[in-house]
Amino acid sequence: MRRLHLAVTRRLDGLLNGEHLGLLPGPGTELAEARLYQPGEDDVRHMDWAVTARTTNPHVRDLIADHELETWALVDLTPSMDFGTADRTKRDLAAAALAAVGFLTVRLGDRVGAYLQHPAGLRRRPARTGRPALHTLLHDVLTAPTDPPPGRGPGHAAAGLAAALTALDRGQKRRGLRVVISDFLPGPHDDPAAPTWERPLRRLAARHQVLAVEIIDPRELDLPDIGVIDMTDPETGRVHEIVLSRRVRERYATAAAQQRAHIRAALRRAGAHHLTLRTDRDWVADIARFALRQRRAAGRSIAAPGVRA
Repeated sequence: MRRLHLAVTRRLDGLLNGEHLGLLPGPGTELAEARLYQPGEDDVRHMDWAVTARTTNPHVRDLIADHELETWALVDLTPSMDFGTADRTKRDLAAAALAAVGFLTVRLGDRVGAYLQHPAGLRRRPARTGRPALHTLLHDVLTAPTDPPPGRGPGHAAAGLAAALTALDRGQKRRGLRVVISDFLPGPHDDPAAPTWERPLRRLAARHQVLAVEIIDPRELDLPDIGVIDMTDPETGRVHEIVLSRRVRERYATAAAQQRAHIRAALRRAGAHHLTLRTDRDWVADIARFALRQRRAAGRSIAAPGVRA
């Protein structure tokens, strides 16, 4: 908990300073200062015509984000998230992403709640403010059991990602930020080009700002040249002996690239902001670059030395 808090407060918080200028700068309700209109970046609906007429230069007026907001996260804790061959497991990275969102939220008095998708089903954690409540939530993410309860075989899922998204959408009506943290891997019977979670994610994005955090391990993209290997599917428990020849590795890399392309396309169609984190990269720098790109797209000032967007 301390390491996550220090990583966010010392590195990420220093890069993303400013009240309510977090990972996804969004509109609020209170008017702020007027500034020059930036073609191609600013929304013309925010044009301040009075200032524009007085100065003869087009101006827009920023909006101050509302306070006392609620941020809700959906965290995938199914067995595939315990995979990791680099610096950390995907579950560790999911907790880091939740910590980044959480610490930047609770410092302003806003509340953070979560839906945790366990192998045994969906667990809801109420939205609370303050660092102790966030520490408890992160502890639950890091220590949640991955094995299904007695009587349920490997691969049994009481609620898939699509059902979990539907539960989040129906359970939390107040508008705000929704963060979905998952590897978004399709099920054995899913169509990769049309994942089952796309439609409920689109419904969620119609009412809220949605940030989809995709967690990736490098071994999910390509395989090493190590000959014969036994591979276990963490979701089903099935074991396969595979010879990792050059042809097999090339076919695997091609299929993995296509799968990730399908995921990116589905997230884009759903209207979600897409952040990719890898277990072999500096997640703090990746989050900072993402946030700076979002600020630039929103036409906000950028003051974060040392990080290139």
